[in-house]
Amino acid sequence: MKLQDQLDAFKAAFEAGQLPFKLAPSDHELLRQGIDELISTEMANNALSVGDRAPEFTLPDTQGNPVSSRQLLAQGPLVISFYRGGWCPYCNMDLQALQDVLPELRDRVNLVAISPQLPVNGQQMQQAHGLTFPLLTDSGNSLAAQFGLRFALADDLVELYTNSLGIDLTKLNDESGWTLPMPARFVIAPGGDIIYAEVNPDYTQRADPWALVSLLKG
Repeated sequence: MKLQDQLDAFKAAFEAGQLPFKLAPSDHELLRQGIDELISTEMANNALSVGDRAPEFTLPDTQGNPVSSRQLLAQGPLVISFYRGGWCPYCNMDLQALQDVLPELRDRVNLVAISPQLPVNGQQMQQAHGLTFPLLTDSGNSLAAQFGLRFALADDLVELYTNSLGIDLTKLNDESGWTLPMPARFVIAPGGDIIYAEVNPDYTQRADPWALVSLLKG
């Protein structure tokens, strides 16, 4: 099953109340409004894109070891996938799909996934989902902001996440602000320029990772 088909099936079950989180219809409407409002800001249109220079970074992996984009790019192209956190089922399915195509990518590129969550939470994700590529911590979404991806959750969504979903980003990310990155994927050439970019303010929609395979094989 293609990634988007999996995401659509999960979304339908979630909204039908078939999954652990049983939200009121008004809560589902609030989640949809949050997506629509982020789309309306056109933030995604202002994010870094093909031809732009990618910011350099050094971020800790799940063991606390620093991972440098400069060192990775010295080995070849780099794929960066920004995700919201291990609490997001859509992100989990997206990362699992990346893991599935990793054998096709490994000899061509390095792959890292980046979120604001604490390293220990990334470690739990790797163990739970069998992820073999690095998960890096972007504290405060500082790097995401440089890519044009960081946004703040509205107060009503903060309340919904906390009270209805039991998700407290201040604890998961160890920071006071309720900010997230828009899900995004970039391919960076060894020279530092972005050669592929996909940014979607709707976290329920993701590009299929096999598009990366086609790009890099071409």
